[in-house]
Amino acid sequence: MELNVLQTEFWSIFVPPEWWAEREEDSIVIGDRDEVGTIEISTLVRDAGVFEEAEVAGIAAENAEQDYQFKPAAAGQFKGVTAQWRDSESAVREWYLASGGLLLFVTYCCDLDNAGMDDAAVDEILDTLELEQAPVAEGAS
Repeated sequence: MELNVLQTEFWSIFVPPEWWAEREEDSIVIGDRDEVGTIEISTLVRDAGVFEEAEVAGIAAENAEQDYQFKPAAAGQFKGVTAQWRDSESAVREWYLASGGLLLFVTYCCDLDNAGMDDAAVDEILDTLELEQAPVAEGAS
């Protein structure tokens, strides 16, 4: 199976042939060619210092639309928290993943009818996340 590497300035991920990827204004979107669901990844780079585990969990709780139960998570070289939920139309999985001064906000969304169908594939894709270069704080040598 041939994998395509999607590389950004700070991280990379492998995209299997049955998925497509494109850069949007503030994020990367990776979709299933069968139109089951999409992964969206946004990147936040800290000016100085690193994201601590407790801080990542706090950011997740602060930004959640409801009081979701976040659990510890790891994906490739990143660690953080994850939660999942369903609303009237969609099944959603969400991750806040950090490595050093880099924080990734990742969502996977699909129709309720397709809930769970791509979970294993999404986990495999996210497990290929690698840090390309650590963000350099201004003034650092």
